[in-house]
Amino acid sequence: MSRFLRAFFLLLLLASCGGRHYAPPSDLNDACSIVQERPRYLFAMRAAERRWGVPVHVQMAIIHQESKFVGNARTPYRWALGVIPMGRASSAYGYAQVLDGTWDDYRQEARRYGARRNRINDATDFMGWYIDKANRKLGIPKSDARRQYLAYHEGFSGYARGSYRRKSWLLAVANRVERRSETYHRQLVACGRERR
Repeated sequence: MSRFLRAFFLLLLLASCGGRHYAPPSDLNDACSIVQERPRYLFAMRAAERRWGVPVHVQMAIIHQESKFVGNARTPYRWALGVIPMGRASSAYGYAQVLDGTWDDYRQEARRYGARRNRINDATDFMGWYIDKANRKLGIPKSDARRQYLAYHEGFSGYARGSYRRKSWLLAVANRVERRSETYHRQLVACGRERR
């Protein structure tokens, strides 16, 4: 085999071993564009909706807030003296920005031991599981994106204590999540991807 052919096959092999492409969809403000560009997102969210009863537009709004649809999103590094890295702000990772301990609880309870936070189908199933638990434990409707986001951010006990009430910035974020959920819902209805 010629050296050129061997080099070509080696390059092809190395390219096939490359990491996943985690870039977000091109237009994050248009739900129809997102699901047209990434049909597997809609497939994953519909599966979570069937299993857990959480509407697609609620899942989309929370994922947008948490990771902007970047599959390998992480929290930023903390720095000492502006130059010494002190580790990440938290262990949150993936589409749904799930902490290590919460992810372990989900994998155990949902019996999804091979689930990974950087796979959209696992991230949406996690989100469905979590929102379903918030519905059962706290009585928050699964379609209430604002209150579900507050419980998602603060945890069940934090939400029950009302810890979010002292965080005006978090209340503003939850309001944005609610508005985005409503916008995504209207868009998905308009392009025939969701019912009224």
